[in-house]
Amino acid sequence: MNATVLDYNTQRAQLPIPEYGRLVQRMVDHVMAIEDREQRTRQAKAIIQVIGRLNPQLRNSDNFERTLWDHLHIMSHFKLDVDAPFPPPTPEELVSKPVPVPYPRSDIRYGHYGKLVERMIVQCAAMEAGAEREAYTQVIANLMKRQFLIWNRDTVPDSVIFKDLAELSKGRIRVKEDMQLAHTADLLRTQQGGPRNEVDLRRRSGGGGGKKRHRNRKKNRY
Repeated sequence: MNATVLDYNTQRAQLPIPEYGRLVQRMVDHVMAIEDREQRTRQAKAIIQVIGRLNPQLRNSDNFERTLWDHLHIMSHFKLDVDAPFPPPTPEELVSKPVPVPYPRSDIRYGHYGKLVERMIVQCAAMEAGAEREAYTQVIANLMKRQFLIWNRDTVPDSVIFKDLAELSKGRIRVKEDMQLAHTADLLRTQQGGPRNEVDLRRRSGGGGGKKRHRNRKKNRY
């Protein structure tokens, strides 16, 4: 009794584009064996219709049809000779690496505060002295304290934030001694609770007078 020989995909030739499956690859191999160029071209266009249905997400791209023809040439190992509407790709294009994207490189003195905080400090230092600058300074200090607590969940004294703020501004921003920052517990609570707790924190720190102003405007109507 003869034993049945099983044919496993792992024992077959590797597919250039596995997503299309072995049946489509057989269709491509069949087209490659057709001697008549005109008939070969017709069969190649029929395969384009098939793989286009198997890859519908490409229809949203501008080069949808060209991508399908490129796939067909890849599956033929770049040996398909037909009258295609686009020039065939080359094997070198498949192994070519993209051009490296240059990233801005700048040193951040305190990584836990981030580059955005440093930019805000530079803008604040350039402002004229007054209430607006003091308010902006308090916003930056609270943001620094929040960023600090992301990396260190323990309590952080306000004096540490004030010292770092003066150092990052090269002494141009000095915080008043009576400035009060948000409490550590409130900041940790906003990090856990999301936007709703953020609104509550602004109200407790003096920035939530929206309802009061709304009531005042309503009274002025009558």
